[in-house]
Amino acid sequence: MRIAVSGSIATDHLMTFPGRFSDQLVADQLHTVSLSFLVDNLDVRRGGVAPNICFGMGQLGLRPILVGAAGEDFDEYRAWLERHGVDTGSVRISDHLHTARFVCTTDTDHNQIGSFYTGAMSEARLIEIQHVADRVGGLDLLLIGADDPEAMLRHTEECRSRGIPFAADFSQQIARMDGDDIRALLEGATYLFSNEYEKGLIEAKTGWSDEEILGRVGHRVTTLGKNGARVERVGEPAIEVGCAQEEAKADPTGVGDAFRAGFLAGLSWGVSHERAAQVGCMLATLVIETVGTQEYTLARHHFMERFTKAYGHDAATEVQAHLPA
Repeated sequence: MRIAVSGSIATDHLMTFPGRFSDQLVADQLHTVSLSFLVDNLDVRRGGVAPNICFGMGQLGLRPILVGAAGEDFDEYRAWLERHGVDTGSVRISDHLHTARFVCTTDTDHNQIGSFYTGAMSEARLIEIQHVADRVGGLDLLLIGADDPEAMLRHTEECRSRGIPFAADFSQQIARMDGDDIRALLEGATYLFSNEYEKGLIEAKTGWSDEEILGRVGHRVTTLGKNGARVERVGEPAIEVGCAQEEAKADPTGVGDAFRAGFLAGLSWGVSHERAAQVGCMLATLVIETVGTQEYTLARHHFMERFTKAYGHDAATEVQAHLPA
């Protein structure tokens, strides 16, 4: 099963200020702020929803196809992803814009001042999905993740017009989209992914009920935080899967992306939706135990030991056959 993932490609530049922003602000001068903070450290991390999902799929032994736009500074990131099983041949490289990046400084009270540079992400709208499909010999599914909003709309319309199955996954872009855009992005999707809060926001903005939305998509997959995930399909009972026990809670960033990676891997293997959701929850647990969205490693024995404890021997036997040695 050939699965491609479109979405943002970015790096995070994270800095720590050993003081309080509030101590540096003068109340009657806020209209003319001009400040520079000497920071203690700089942590550069790879990110973006599409590479995060593709990295997870690569850890599970798949060869996902990354679709998105980056700058000429993408070479090192590309090499990292290729080493971890990701096909980066469909990434568009801008000849004048840098790869998108988030630059953020955090003070001792965990207040943050940050900026997001979209950069080359704005060129994702120029990518033709049919060209991607032709390059790899066809696509069985394209997950359309958070990206340049115009790119998301164009990719969705192209998939509908060409009959390419797609999964809708708005995540961070829901807040800026109106009901018309959201309705256009989910109509005809094979899968609709969201977390529980986003689920309610989608219903509020579209004016459609849960049942109406489910009737317009093949499957609705909702992550439930510490309670796991739910998979729904019209006319069938909902499937609910819990999370594996955490060994630690280091950083929740990228947990949703890891769930999607595991779920898509399960679809590729041809296992049931219950098994796919279990794999997604197990991978999400590994990510929450690690600082950084692509810093975890999947050791087969350790993964299966914890998977068996969480979901039982029958589930483990079914999944183990598909994991890389």
